[in-house]
Amino acid sequence: MPAKVVQCRARVEAIRRLAPEILEVDLRLLEPAEFPFEAGQWVSVPFGPKRVRAYSIASTPVSRRQITLCADVAPGGIGSKWFRALTPGQVVEFKGPTGGFVFNRADPRRPLFVAEEIGIVPIRSILWDLCQTGLGRPATLIYWGRDPSWMAYHAEFGVMARRYPPFEYLPVVRDSGAGWQGEKGEAADVVDRAVPSVKGLIAYVSGGGEMINKVRAVLMAKGMERKAVRWEKFW
Repeated sequence: MPAKVVQCRARVEAIRRLAPEILEVDLRLLEPAEFPFEAGQWVSVPFGPKRVRAYSIASTPVSRRQITLCADVAPGGIGSKWFRALTPGQVVEFKGPTGGFVFNRADPRRPLFVAEEIGIVPIRSILWDLCQTGLGRPATLIYWGRDPSWMAYHAEFGVMARRYPPFEYLPVVRDSGAGWQGEKGEAADVVDRAVPSVKGLIAYVSGGGEMINKVRAVLMAKGMERKAVRWEKFW
């Protein structure tokens, strides 16, 4: 049964800069003491009447007393400014958990995950949750960035692929410098090449609307039903 949406207070425990414009923050729950959620969900932070910003949870449900949020602060809006200004010890308020972009363990289909830049956050939570609790089946992640600096969790997915052989990781960038060992191009192109058949496949796609639409079009052209493509739109 999904966790009930509740009003929460938490204390900022730590802040990390994962990339030039990507920040990660740990929040220790104060009220309530625990925060149950499903991997892939998000919380909302209020900025006045009818003004809220959503932040996907990067951590997994294993930890209920502390959650980790991750955000791209490049846009410079009210949410970006708030996230940039967070300091250790600060008390913040949010509401959650919210969202249906969660993995269905009862579904026997093999999952394909496709993420664009900061859209990786809910997928990161899902994948680590699956690894911590038993992946049980092969899974593939295609993670796209305009260049490697926008792929905040690139290194850890390489570790995950080595540690959990059923997991396949395909990083892809549009522009890369010397030493890049992944794919080059666009996410939809890599999906087209890496997925010869959609039989027995379900897709979880997260990022910008344009990328989601292109990936969905590629998969549907191969015969996938529209409802077999789950998505989370960030912009």
